Amino acid sequence: QKYGYTHLSAGDLLRDERKRPGSQYGELIESYIKEGEIVPVEITISLLKRAMDQTMAASSQKNKFLIDGFPRNEDNLQGWNKTMDGKADVSFVLFFDCDNEICIGRCLERGKSSGRSDDNRESLEKRIHTYLQSTKPIIDLYERMGKVRKVDASKSVDEVFEKVVQIFDKEG
Repeated sequence: QKYGYTHLSAGDLLRDERKRPGSQYGELIESYIKEGEIVPVEITISLLKRAMDQTMAASSQKNKFLIDGFPRNEDNLQGWNKTMDGKADVSFVLFFDCDNEICIGRCLERGKSSGRSDDNRESLEKRIHTYLQSTKPIIDLYERMGKVRKVDASKSVDEVFEKVVQIFDKEG
């Protein structure tokens, strides 16, 4: 908020759509999430674009977005580039780097109260495999473009937030 960004979580948008009565994508989204797989790009892009359009329609000043959890693979990246070419520029990628076991431990702890179907060891291990196979190459691509801002996410919440503030102070 301090920097004028609207936070959009691809995962939250997908989970909300999954629960929306009458959604044509609900069951499909659920099966992908449960299996730790990446939802087809057309669905995710349409939800992101709808949220961005709604935000900008409500206020023309709201034209900066922090998109959380996207793109996750080459297909996501190509879909983004095709749909958003000339409509949105990626300033930088904020990459929270964390050891797999720390991530699993945090998600299992979250799972005690989250109600999320993917907060279990089996789904989490599938998600890590998917990350290494599909998402890491996208991070590497943005890194080669000089657009990655890396944060050591194994630190405390306050330390991670302090580093994020430093990045946003510099990037605007």
